[in-house]
Amino acid sequence: MTQALLWQNDVAHNDDYAKLCNALYERELATLANSSQLSVQGLQARLKSLPYYIKRTADYMTLCETPMTLDVQNGSWSLKQSAKMSDYASDIDAIKQWYSAKPLTVGLVIPIQTQQGFTLDSIDRIDLANGRYRTNTHGWFYYRDERADTMAEKGWQVIKPSKRALMLACAGHRWVNQQKTQPKRLSLRELLLSCTINWKNLRKPAPPLR
Repeated sequence: MTQALLWQNDVAHNDDYAKLCNALYERELATLANSSQLSVQGLQARLKSLPYYIKRTADYMTLCETPMTLDVQNGSWSLKQSAKMSDYASDIDAIKQWYSAKPLTVGLVIPIQTQQGFTLDSIDRIDLANGRYRTNTHGWFYYRDERADTMAEKGWQVIKPSKRALMLACAGHRWVNQQKTQPKRLSLRELLLSCTINWKNLRKPAPPLR
């Protein structure tokens, strides 16, 4: 690669990075402005840490290896949305088999199916003795007995990781009454999780970018 091409690639990356940062800032500031649950101290703390997390997220999104298309204007992953929502949660046997077949890894990103779509979560604790694992946001899941499918009563269900299910979660696709609606905007945490998916081996987190 010539020096000119290297320079051109660097300019293109910097341009995407700047647009992505702007989109993420606009989104996060709008979220904070509409939040009624934060105290003044909490708001100040969030604003103080915002530049760090915005830059980190933009770095990861522009550098990670992913089959997703990056939309720098909206700070999101772009994917054509299907007319109907797929139901991955109904295949309980496949879900149990996948999560119990091999030891799980802390930090692994997994998809969760909700009533309106899909979301990302990560495993932060594994309890082999009781056949369960804990996700960062959705709590404990069991995979050895009948309790494995009881979380559906709360409106969500862990599903077998697949490339398609994870892409749907990364894109924030949603459906209401089986009709597609506006995709949700992923939080900074979810965007960072989307950058740590190992698309070549879904059982292991991707290696750190830096």
